[in-house]
Amino acid sequence: MTSAADLRRSSRMPSWAGRNYSLLTAAAFVTNLGSHGALIAAAFAVLEAGGDGGDVGLVAASRTLPLVLFLLVGGAVADRLPRHRVMVAANALNCLSQAAFAVLVLAGEAQLWQMMLLTALGGTGQAFFSPAAEGMLLSSVRGEEASRAFAVFRMAMQGAAVGGAALGGAMVAAIGPGWVLAADAAAFAVAGALRAFLDVSGTPPRAPGGGMLADLRDGWREFAGRPWLWGIVVQFSLANAVVSAADAVYGPLVARDHLGGAGPWGLALGFFGAGTVVGALLMTRWKPRRLLLAGTLCVFPLALPSAALAVPVPATVLCAVMFLTGVTLEVFGVSWMTALHQEIPEDKLSRVSAYDWFGSVALVPLATALAGPAEAAFGRTSALWGCAALVVVVTAAVLCVPDVRNLRRRTKQVAARGEVGSADAESAVGGLG
Repeated sequence: MTSAADLRRSSRMPSWAGRNYSLLTAAAFVTNLGSHGALIAAAFAVLEAGGDGGDVGLVAASRTLPLVLFLLVGGAVADRLPRHRVMVAANALNCLSQAAFAVLVLAGEAQLWQMMLLTALGGTGQAFFSPAAEGMLLSSVRGEEASRAFAVFRMAMQGAAVGGAALGGAMVAAIGPGWVLAADAAAFAVAGALRAFLDVSGTPPRAPGGGMLADLRDGWREFAGRPWLWGIVVQFSLANAVVSAADAVYGPLVARDHLGGAGPWGLALGFFGAGTVVGALLMTRWKPRRLLLAGTLCVFPLALPSAALAVPVPATVLCAVMFLTGVTLEVFGVSWMTALHQEIPEDKLSRVSAYDWFGSVALVPLATALAGPAEAAFGRTSALWGCAALVVVVTAAVLCVPDVRNLRRRTKQVAARGEVGSADAESAVGGLG
């Protein structure tokens, strides 16, 4: 029997915003709000402990390395176990590691090796959490409103990222980094509690597997058998690497030398975040038929920030460029999630997501490490133009893949969410239309 409360809720919420989707969105908002403030707090915690810029980089790398190492294992685990349990366990690990980090900072006893170890534990948790979370989200939405649901989810995440960075910076200045890290630990606890209430009763039972290696091979076949999938992952593996180097290394240096310091650079990053929110809002209304073609065309502006820094343009122009880049990149993000949702069988979503995440982050540490030597060898301006050119080249190259140009939006998902090859057949038919 339907209660009055259920009727009131159904009248307020759109049909695609079911219980799992609502819980996932709320939990992601909470964790993004805390985590983006914690990134700032961790850097200042290292500096307050007597570290320098190199030590800040070591702590940041300590998070990325286990993320890269354990992502594929995390994807296999998330497709074998109930995904919400993997997510809750990962949130618990992140909560405990951030709480310990906060205690050390507040006590004034944090040492570099301790901060690196605790940050590495957080990266390990993220490696198991991300594939499970993406698989859970993609399987929580049905029907033709999937892209709108993903756009709203991403809008909540991006809004929390912008707000979290601003709030975190203000809190670090007002009460110190230790309390911001403690707030992030509390955010993970709240998010984990929300995710514990996810309903997986409707998830099809997993077929018995042949072990972890067999699961990884099965996921690789699913990934490698789709040219649009591995083509775009390779594209972003290279693009993310050079853009991360430009943002993390060259951007602050250009801001220091030509734009007036950290303030204008922080403002430009804020405009990028605002652009992603606007882009997600746009995608709640726009449903391009050739979703990967539209999304990939919107990746070309990702080259503009590096080019703007190479000139360098005034701070106001840089802010406008960053805003435009945020808008267009979010068009790709929603289109990409929609393509995964409609093409990948449900029981392989987390493994495919793990390969996607692995490709996205694997080259970032190498690129940031090589940014300094590249500047010394070629000059900062040439290095930035090189970053912009590589984004354009790899994006143009992926448009040569027929499936990227021809894959079309449809309302029916992969039949039975378990028939390997059915999605490829449907996309080929769609391309002929």
